[in-house]
Amino acid sequence: MQFATLEAGDSNFTLRRAQRGDLAALVALIAADSLRAVEETPTAEGLEPYERAFTAIDADAAQTLTVLETVDGRVVGTMQLTLIPGLARRGATRMQIEAVRVSEELRGLGLGSAMIAWAIGHARDQGAALVQLTSDARRADAHRFYERLGFAASHVGFKLFL
Repeated sequence: MQFATLEAGDSNFTLRRAQRGDLAALVALIAADSLRAVEETPTAEGLEPYERAFTAIDADAAQTLTVLETVDGRVVGTMQLTLIPGLARRGATRMQIEAVRVSEELRGLGLGSAMIAWAIGHARDQGAALVQLTSDARRADAHRFYERLGFAASHVGFKLFL
């Protein structure tokens, strides 16, 4: 399912729903992250936990896992969106944005901004009252990027690894 055509520089990119065949490319994008806390460069044998996660994400109507691809079908970006109904804020639904990645060679062209703008519009279309995301405390460039897009560093996040 195609969501949008995004323009950057002299090129068009397709933002669409991820498919199982995209999995190796998506994991490679995540593994290319400079922080690489847990990820490894994927191998056929190493995709099993990602395949389980993809199956769960794909089956959940509250999840939207996206792929950004070039006109020749190369995967160059991704993000995962999750609708979260809640009681707080008068029963507001939130849209959580996770795992935003754009291939390093394409950063600075406005693709990340276009992806986030689409995600915000999608959140509105789904009835969300707010969009939220988290970013590793070490990602100063990402923090400036999100602030330029209107996000406020309004909360402190905590994690407990199990």
